Amino acid sequence: MSRCGIVALAGRPNAGKSTLLNALVGEPLAIVSPKPQTTRVPVRGLVTDAESQIIFVDPAGLMDPGYPLQRGMRRAALEAVHDADVVVHVHPLPEAPAPRLEDLVGRLPAKVVVAYTKADVVPAAQRLLEPGALAVSGTTGEGVPALLVAIRALLPEGPFLYDADDVGTQPLRFFAAEFVREAVYAALEEELPYSVAVEIDEFREGEDPVYIRAVLAVERESQKPIVLGKGGRTIRTIGTAARERIAAFLGRRVYLDLWVTVWPRWRRDPAVLARLGLPLPPESER
Repeated sequence: MSRCGIVALAGRPNAGKSTLLNALVGEPLAIVSPKPQTTRVPVRGLVTDAESQIIFVDPAGLMDPGYPLQRGMRRAALEAVHDADVVVHVHPLPEAPAPRLEDLVGRLPAKVVVAYTKADVVPAAQRLLEPGALAVSGTTGEGVPALLVAIRALLPEGPFLYDADDVGTQPLRFFAAEFVREAVYAALEEELPYSVAVEIDEFREGEDPVYIRAVLAVERESQKPIVLGKGGRTIRTIGTAARERIAAFLGRRVYLDLWVTVWPRWRRDPAVLARLGLPLPPESER
């Protein structure tokens, strides 16, 4: 009998969840940045072998939200955790021991595996792990096969939900927007990347090269020149990095058309957040 289940990666911001997801799936699906709280909408990746299919979900890091965007991110993260069959509690090994997961997410009916990330920076002789916990590194791949074995043993029996050749469950335009946002985080410093939203206006896959029009939205008019850069230098840097990333992901040539606009206070606008896939929790949950 085959096994298939949803596995959520849960942990605090900057725990290394996205790097771990990419290592588990074997594809750079999730954007990675040294800046915390990079993940907004949960990213889903698939790992399928002859007998099992794992549907990984990488949501935002579990945080105490400070404004509506973060409340939407936390709601999506909690939904991902509570909908999962298995939860991998991700925590940096240099900061061990991990807190109790229940203290971060509340009651947890799913089975839990504790995975300490960033093992490549802690010598084996200095690792103090609780029984059953695993040390892994998304950078070197250490411990990733053992983590997959542990997860597969906990999956429920059931048929595969996706084609065995798929690596993700979300549409291509979702990943295109994420890769543009990754380029924004790399090109811009400090707080500004958190003020940038990315939305795909057009995605014409039938053309060669694939035509993609993306809107980069900031919150204030004064932020537009920063994103554009002197003589358009910054937006070209963003566009080049994002286009190369998208083209490698699609395996095709890409024409990426970037536009910068202003959505006033979009991080606090419930309608915009819902459109971006991060609806706010009901008032009773805030």
